[in-house]
Amino acid sequence: MSDKYSRRRDSPLVKLSKSLSYVLRHGAQKEGLNIRADGYVNLHELMRLPRFKGRTLDEIQQVVKENDKQRFALIQQTTENGDIVWWIRANQGHSLEVEELELEKITNPSQIPQVIHGTYSSKWKIIETQGLSKMNRTHIHFATGKWGDQNVKSGMRANCDVYIYINVYEAMKDGIEFYRSSNGVILTKGDKGTLDKRYFLKVVDRNEKILYGQSDSVILTL
Repeated sequence: MSDKYSRRRDSPLVKLSKSLSYVLRHGAQKEGLNIRADGYVNLHELMRLPRFKGRTLDEIQQVVKENDKQRFALIQQTTENGDIVWWIRANQGHSLEVEELELEKITNPSQIPQVIHGTYSSKWKIIETQGLSKMNRTHIHFATGKWGDQNVKSGMRANCDVYIYINVYEAMKDGIEFYRSSNGVILTKGDKGTLDKRYFLKVVDRNEKILYGQSDSVILTL
């Protein structure tokens, strides 16, 4: 199924979510929006963009509340004049540089005992030779478990079929920094935007077939 056909079948709220993701993560400046150091943009200004014509505050609140990956944050602030102003941001996934995004720095590997990057079999051969890249984003994204695991809602798409387990201990020992976003996604810039394969504990497909690395029985003895 083509992406174009898939987009035609998206529900109105899914289309709204995708539009919000694009603008808040990548396109705010191109769209002429002012983005704060913490990633928030004025919701009233955003809703004036042509792509959001006819959208309502109720719809945006519903998208923020029901998004399965908790991609967005929506807040109210009161001005000195007593006016209520709504602000919205993406919690992570930016290609825009956001200086003060709410990220918790991981100071000990024990804080994130399991870190997994979800990807696809079509991408694995490139990753196997080149490592994980942040691509056009500011960070590489990880989850603390597979999609569907208890309390794991963010950091991985539901249709991933390859799972890369990360040796956070070795990576942090080499000076690579990890962060946790406000919606629970684990982030790193790696080393100059790349996380080398030597930091992979193992790579498995959706049937738990080992594509790279060793079995759990060996990994647990490290």
